[in-house]
Amino acid sequence: MTHTYHISGMTCGGCKTKVENALNNIKNITKASVDLDQAEAVIHMSSHVPLKQLQEALGNKYTIEEVVKTNVFKSTEIAETPNKWQQLKPLFLIFGYLFAAAFLLNRDPWNTQGFMLDFMGLFYIVFSFFKLLDLKNFPTSFSMYDPIAKRLPVYGWIYPFIEVGLGLLFLFRFQVELALVLTLIILGFTTYGVTQSLLKKQQTQCACLGTVLKLPMTQATFIENAIMIVMAIIMLLNTTAL
Repeated sequence: MTHTYHISGMTCGGCKTKVENALNNIKNITKASVDLDQAEAVIHMSSHVPLKQLQEALGNKYTIEEVVKTNVFKSTEIAETPNKWQQLKPLFLIFGYLFAAAFLLNRDPWNTQGFMLDFMGLFYIVFSFFKLLDLKNFPTSFSMYDPIAKRLPVYGWIYPFIEVGLGLLFLFRFQVELALVLTLIILGFTTYGVTQSLLKKQQTQCACLGTVLKLPMTQATFIENAIMIVMAIIMLLNTTAL
């Protein structure tokens, strides 16, 4: 018997090999072939293997779901894979909460610079929190597109802590100019990597919210970095003008 499964969480050829090996080592599976671009696995079984057993073999990094296809003899429903906008819903919600929190903190009296500082500080703290939830796997996903992490693996391990530090600097209004310059440098490199990934149409997982929330790399990733960069430039220009 042959079944087709959708597997989310794969970001590179190494993930493909890891998933294939894990599936092929399961008893009663005669052959498992993984397609990274389609995020699918075709599994041939000598006898039925429960979905739960397949998931246990893959671990928490990957999520496997069976794809049920229709045929002329039997009418069945096709298992729907969430589209990119559905997958990005957590990102939009978090951005909405960050904007709302920064707005409420600076609305009476209104303080534009305070709004941007609080937004950037909260951005770094919240996003670092999700990265630290699965620090073990974050560096690998991050190195798929960030040019510094590709060449310097240790950078992926310390990056969440850099975000924590920058977030605290913004929130406590301490060494703000330094934090703004570092933001431009760090996010500048990351945005370059994101842009290259989008132009090459690579099927890459976005690590902006770590690996716990599996987000695809889309234009939304570019936009979130661009917002931070624009805010940093505006505040630097204001500081220089003073």
